[in-house]
Order: sequence, then structure tokens, then C-alpha cells
Amino acid sequence: MNRADDRLVEEPPKDTGHRRSPYERDRARVLHSAAFRRLATKTQVHTAGTDDFLRTRLTHSLEVAQIAREMGARLGCDPDVVDVAGLAHDLGHPPFGHNGEAALDLLAAPCGGFEGNAQTLRVLTRLEAKVLAPDGSSAGLNLTRASLDAIGKYPWPRRDGQRKFGVYADDAAVFGWIRAGAPGDRRCLEAQVMDWADDVAYSVHDVEDGIHGGYVVLRPLLADADERAALCADVAATYSGESPGDLAEVLIELLADPLLAPLASYDGSHRALVALKATTSGLTGRFVSAAVAATEERYGPGPHRRYAADLVVPRQVRAQCALLKGIALRYVMRRSGFRGRYERQRTMLAELAAALVRRAPDGLDPVFAPLWRAAPDDAARLRVVIDQIASLTDPAATSWHARLVGGAPAEASATT
Repeated sequence: MNRADDRLVEEPPKDTGHRRSPYERDRARVLHSAAFRRLATKTQVHTAGTDDFLRTRLTHSLEVAQIAREMGARLGCDPDVVDVAGLAHDLGHPPFGHNGEAALDLLAAPCGGFEGNAQTLRVLTRLEAKVLAPDGSSAGLNLTRASLDAIGKYPWPRRDGQRKFGVYADDAAVFGWIRAGAPGDRRCLEAQVMDWADDVAYSVHDVEDGIHGGYVVLRPLLADADERAALCADVAATYSGESPGDLAEVLIELLADPLLAPLASYDGSHRALVALKATTSGLTGRFVSAAVAATEERYGPGPHRRYAADLVVPRQVRAQCALLKGIALRYVMRRSGFRGRYERQRTMLAELAAALVRRAPDGLDPVFAPLWRAAPDDAARLRVVIDQIASLTDPAATSWHARLVGGAPAEASATT
């Protein structure tokens, strides 16, 4: 029988005077991991350290976990399982955010590519130092099957035509153990809750950061139909299966919502900050409550967990969330000068990878050097180099490039 609380490597019970659930232990392991600490200086949307107000991957992950925990508890999921999923979902993201992810995917083509979610699985089951298997190999944090399954946004290997995937070929064995008994590619409810919490946090908080930073100004959208059409085209191409025309109708309603009205006159004052926080809180509550209500309407009051139900998100709410993500994409991530900064970041990572390939194993951290020596072929050795780079924070990647290559491309670590 495949139990949800099984661990890949059996561990003796701990005599701590307090009996924690397996999932409470999972949560503690993620919180105390080195990979989690490194999220503090990894890019969310803006480069970490450029503004004390703005989110990093760490604060984003904490917010996702809080949203997921409350939403999951309302549906009857084990709250610690969805909490773990929220805390851990971005552990595999490399320096420089999604731009760094795209750069590493190209560099890692000979060994199967790179994807942040697949890297997260690798971090949790192989790269983090916590538990050793009987043969002396690393079992990573050795989390329970339920927690690892909840972290899997994309429970399938790389496929032609699909940009997202959740496992590399050489991690197939542990992936098979996690998914034993799971129905095909279907995600467990906890993973769906975490994924929606991630979308909600991403959309609402990135717009909040953009408004505070002066990058997002809503007046042009209110006044210019062409600008609204361009935004909807971006969203349809990137975040939504809706047509630009259908999104345009949702956008007009969203911009007319009284909840967003204070954002048009944001000036950074205390009163304006209060209004901004009221907007973000209101949107978050709306998006979460709509999903909980729609799921309970379809499946009943619960409790629901694992594969007993699927999360239901109303079409209108999903479109509103996608439009907010599109606002951050268009006015923050694609603002003036972004192409040059992104190119310099990609160049930095490519040069760093080339330098490490030449210098390995001596240029690698002590934890990665033995893995490089034990690798059976060039593809496996390249994967170790990619693992090393992906583990770096934004400042560390810049520092390593300066040390190994001889200087960072100008503005490579500027706000993105």
C-alpha cells in the first residue's frame, strides 16, 4: 500500500518529547533548508535588494504558503501539506528569475534542459543535505510522498510542445515513487491549491509592487482602448486561453471595480499605502473565496484531499487573475530597457557555465565537486554544473562571474 506519509528512506522515530505529524516535520525541514534561505536574495520580479518594499522569492514563497494553507484548510486538506508545497514550490528557481531559467534551459540542452519545477524536485530529493540512503547517496530532505506530490505543479517529464515539466530523466525513479498510484498526469488537490495560491500571490502582489515602485500606472489603461487591447493580446499569448476580445470585456469590468479605484491616484503616502493594501487584501480574499465556493458547490463541503476532488476556479476570476499578471508583465518585466538587462544576465550565466565546465571540479562548491567526479559522462557532468549555477543567489552569481570570468556585464544585476 502506498501511504501518503511514507518517506523514500525509512527513518527511526524521534524522541523529542513532542509528537509532530509527518507533515509538520516536512514543513520544518523546508524552513530550515539552505535552499529556502537562498530565496531571500533571488529575484521574484525585481532584483533582490533593490528596494526594501519589494518581494523576493523568499517573501513570495511565505505569502504563497499562507494563502495555500488557509485555502486548503477551508477545503479540508491537511494544512501542513499545502503549507509545505507553498514554501517549497520555488526552491529550484535559479538566479535572475524566469530570465535565468530560460538561459539555463538553453545551456542545459545537452543534458535534458532546465525547468524550475523539475529543479525543485531535484533540490528536495537529491541536492539538499538532510538524509542519506542506505547506499550512501543523498535522499535530500526525504519528505513524505504527500508533500512531494503537492509540490508537483507539472507531474510529467519534458514533452514536445510543452514548456513546463516537473522531472528530469535522471530523477525518474524518485518521481515514480512519488506518483505511485496517482491517476496519470492528474495533480493532487493540494498541488492545485498551491498552484492557485501562487497565481493569486503572483498577480496581486506583483501589481502592488509595481504600483509602489511607480512602474504600474492605471490611468493609461482607463483612457486608452488601444493600450487595453495590447495588454489583452499579451495576456492571451502568455497567461490565458481566453481570446483578447473576451479578456477585454473582463478588463473593463476589472478596471471599473471600486476595489481598484484608489490605485489610480497612488502617491506613496501612508493613506495611499493603506488603500493599496486594502486592494491587495480584497483581491486575494475574492480569488480564494471564489475557488473554495466553486469547489464546494461541485464536490460538497468536504473535507477534500489528495485525489478526492479538483480545485474549481470560476472562469471570470481566472481571467481577472491573468490580467493582473499581464499588467506586471507589460509594465514591469517589459518596461523600457528590459531587453538589454535580460541579455546581460543571460550572457553572465552563459559565461559562468563555460568557466565552470573548464574549471570543474575545482571551481565547484565542495558539495558539488564529488558529484561531478562521480558523473558517468559529459551530460551528467554538465547537469552538476547547472545544479551549481541554479543554487546561486543573484549576488552570488554576479560575484562568481567576476571571480571566474573577470568582471560582470554592465547592469547585469539591475532591477528586472
